[in-house]
Amino acid sequence: MPTAAVRLSAPPGPETRSPVRWLVLAGVWFIYACFGVTVTGLAPLVGPITRDLGLSHSAMGGVLGVWQLVYIAWSVPCGFILDRLGARRALFLGALLIAGSGLARGLAIDYLTLCAAVALFGFGGPIVSAGAPKVISLWFQGRERGLAMGLYITGPSAGGVVSLALTNSVMMPLFDGQWRHVLFLWAALMLASGLVWLVVTQHPIARGVEQRIAAEPKRPQRQILAEILSLPAVRLMLVMSVGIFLFNHALNNWLPELLHHGGLSAVAAGYWSAVPTAVGVFGSLLIPRLAVPERRFTVLTGLCLAAGLASLCLHAAPGPVLMFGLILQGLVRGSLMTVAILTLVEMRGVGEKNAGTASGLFFSAAEVGGASGPVVLGVLYDATGSFDAGLHLLTGITVALVGGVLWLRRLVALQAVVARPDAA
Repeated sequence: MPTAAVRLSAPPGPETRSPVRWLVLAGVWFIYACFGVTVTGLAPLVGPITRDLGLSHSAMGGVLGVWQLVYIAWSVPCGFILDRLGARRALFLGALLIAGSGLARGLAIDYLTLCAAVALFGFGGPIVSAGAPKVISLWFQGRERGLAMGLYITGPSAGGVVSLALTNSVMMPLFDGQWRHVLFLWAALMLASGLVWLVVTQHPIARGVEQRIAAEPKRPQRQILAEILSLPAVRLMLVMSVGIFLFNHALNNWLPELLHHGGLSAVAAGYWSAVPTAVGVFGSLLIPRLAVPERRFTVLTGLCLAAGLASLCLHAAPGPVLMFGLILQGLVRGSLMTVAILTLVEMRGVGEKNAGTASGLFFSAAEVGGASGPVVLGVLYDATGSFDAGLHLLTGITVALVGGVLWLRRLVALQAVVARPDAA
């Protein structure tokens, strides 16, 4: 699931000592959990939706990936929206747009209307993914910030577990097989999270935070972008982000159908699809903490290798090997992205002052892979009649990522040598 601009150097204020900060964290978590429900909400419904609307797997792949295309173009402007409106109103706006996407999905009558409905999520999603970590970094300092970031990042995974595990086992039977009603329920839940956020941030301290941020001086965006993009290590990391998101989004969107095609019932596929999401919660909390600077590239390499092994295991029939692959995918799902961003923002020449812009660039580039992943797997399925070719492609991408990590390690080491005072 995407997270963006993080203000690592926000000055401490009364909000960092107020108990209200935990309510703010809960409000952000609720919005992000509903965000996760919406992201994964279509995946367990691919079968009935394609049948009712007469869509091919290629067409459905395009639907699943269209919001990422909007995200690519919208992620930078959403930063200006956050600065102009403040996180309180901006996050509520993001929640409204995502809820509207869910409602429109349930009203879709053909390929074009479903595409438009999913594309609407691409306008609201970047606001939430950029605004949520910004809020956390303002309200928490020191060790608490790491704890709060780890907790809020579990929101999309928790929402994904709810969507994947309950859609076919509980919600579809409850609504007599009407997939539209399931999507209406998820839209209502998203709207409720936005309303809760408004209530939580009504506190005077929260209003004070908004006023302080609005008064801070801003550097020209073009100047910051030029400085960051001049670094070879940053450019390599942006290329790697495309592969990371292609792997994640391809599997996240097609996993229920892939497992159903492999022999599981629709209900069982929903339960098994929830395994990586559930494991991802623990992985997001534990693995990034291990990625201290001296071990960071080792952790990155290990995660890329785990991703490759996971894609190989997904060829297996239902059983221990397949379950092992799902567990590996869960460990990689959130952790690889998190450690990659951590590596990026701590590069020499980026640092705390440019961390927000660097994170935004990361997600703008990454969503190229996020948008193409579901499409590629759908096209390969239609061309070959199975998901095997798509899984082989994902394995090849993970091999390329391992090579990218080794190259990145060398670039960072050279950069450190050049920056030493005695380098000459």
